[in-house]
Amino acid sequence: MAGDLPEYYFRVRENGAFVFRVDTENRQRRIEMDQIATVNIRNGEIKPQGDRQLTEEDISVIRDWMEHRLATLAARDIDDIHRAVDYLNQTTHWAQSKATDAQLDLVTDSLLLAMHDLRSVLVRKRADRLLSNYEARTQAE
Repeated sequence: MAGDLPEYYFRVRENGAFVFRVDTENRQRRIEMDQIATVNIRNGEIKPQGDRQLTEEDISVIRDWMEHRLATLAARDIDDIHRAVDYLNQTTHWAQSKATDAQLDLVTDSLLLAMHDLRSVLVRKRADRLLSNYEARTQAE
């Protein structure tokens, strides 16, 4: 198993990770993890742990991980939105075919306000994009 372990381990946390160097080359053949840095993906900051000096390889591996992590989180965001669309469709079906009057009374106002808020944001953002695209085209001409 020790031969299959990566050289670095990233303990993910909300806004980044703790970075460890994995060591199996010791007399006891135990897996040791030495924390070498803390990473903040929101601001791109890499802080060495204690007085440690990170090598170019350390920094390169950490930056690669940050890039992949940001891509993973972006993909999850889009996946969550697609799920939200599915939930809206399921909610519509439920409201039309299964919901009782009492159940609808419990959720109607909250759903209408949330959908109104979402619609307002989507319409405003689309209008902003259309205006920006129009201005970009007219400046290019």
